[in-house]
Amino acid sequence: MDNQDLFSTPSLLTNIATPFFLGIAVGYFAKKMLRTALFLGGGMVVLLFVAEYFGIVHISDTELLHVTDIAAEAAKNSSDFLLERLSRFTVKGVSAAGGFVVGFKMG
Repeated sequence: MDNQDLFSTPSLLTNIATPFFLGIAVGYFAKKMLRTALFLGGGMVVLLFVAEYFGIVHISDTELLHVTDIAAEAAKNSSDFLLERLSRFTVKGVSAAGGFVVGFKMG
């Protein structure tokens, strides 16, 4: 059995640094995509409100809230999937998940 030093540079790079930077990249991208999706979704809601004002469509509040709940659940599932996938890189996924949080805050 190979007795490798846990604090050697190659070990630290492969076990901590690489997953951390990968987590930063994924978190940054996730935040940018979330902002874009919220911007486009908000624009669609405003267009629906304008169309309702002019009598083109009718929107019930319960239907709008139901669609909002579905979108929020999809966003939560997406972030859970990303964190679960990143956690496979290290034993406990701490460095990758930490990088995700840092990247999400940076984005």
